[in-house]
Amino acid sequence: MENFMFKNFISKILSHQKVAVFSHLRPDGDCLGSQVALSLWLQKNGIEVTAFNEDDVPGNMNWLETFFPISKPSKDKLQDFDAFIVVDGNALHRFGETAESLKNLGKPIFMVDHHPDPDDIFEEFVSVVSASSTCELIYQLYAEHNADQIDEHAAKAMYLGLVTDTGSFQFDSVKPATMHVAADLLKRGEFTPNEITERIYASRPLRQLKLLSMALDTIELHANGLFSTICITQEMFEATGCTNEDTEGFVQYPLSVEGVKACVLFREDGDRIKLSLRSQSDKIDVNKWARSFNGGGHQKAAGAWHEGPLKKAVKDVISAGREQL
Repeated sequence: MENFMFKNFISKILSHQKVAVFSHLRPDGDCLGSQVALSLWLQKNGIEVTAFNEDDVPGNMNWLETFFPISKPSKDKLQDFDAFIVVDGNALHRFGETAESLKNLGKPIFMVDHHPDPDDIFEEFVSVVSASSTCELIYQLYAEHNADQIDEHAAKAMYLGLVTDTGSFQFDSVKPATMHVAADLLKRGEFTPNEITERIYASRPLRQLKLLSMALDTIELHANGLFSTICITQEMFEATGCTNEDTEGFVQYPLSVEGVKACVLFREDGDRIKLSLRSQSDKIDVNKWARSFNGGGHQKAAGAWHEGPLKKAVKDVISAGREQL
């Protein structure tokens, strides 16, 4: 990563008194970790800061809110702020309806993110697609300004994002620099990796395992075994008492089938189908694939939507995927 990529960002953001930080809808470990760590950094540097997300924080990550509270935004609250920052997403619609209205306020919007093709509405942004996670970029912000401001809470928040966005350091987005960041966070925060991983992975409720067993039953292979699919229906949610957040990590199972190069998870979500796409081949770009269905993300991990019903969604999405072959 380039040195001093945050130089302009830091000087501009520190000229404001009151800043709001948004994380994206259906929050994950990276967006929440980067939001909390960035909010703590702003606070340490004399800025009044509020963290917003339109959705609830998943139960296995709500301990983050003891480090910094995350509240629901409302349009009438937005007038109070001098500037806004969005993290781990580069288009306002990813952050919900309230965030979409930010562009009408005539106030500066900043961004820190690692997804391709950012919108052109930002006053100043740091966008590094090669970064493993947005938390790795927030670490860089601390490092450029004053690394000694990384305390236990900021370190744990950033480590959470590193772990979750790299598949526990298994993805090819992990570079030597990523491991250096992780090591420095463990040292400065004075904690061990299991303190984070046990909270997010090792305390699954029984209902979640029952949902997983029903979902595993739906795995199918397509395109001569190169693609796999897994489906989660409303009926499964009702039978197990689970919610959307209980499906976290399920997409890795169809991807682990021998010979599979890419997979899609289909989840019934109200009146449409949520798609999660993953690839483990340089030849299959799921970001391009997802863009055919109003979505996007990275080359190896992306999300999108289909209007349904489920059978049609599977047929359409697999058909679009075959074109990449």
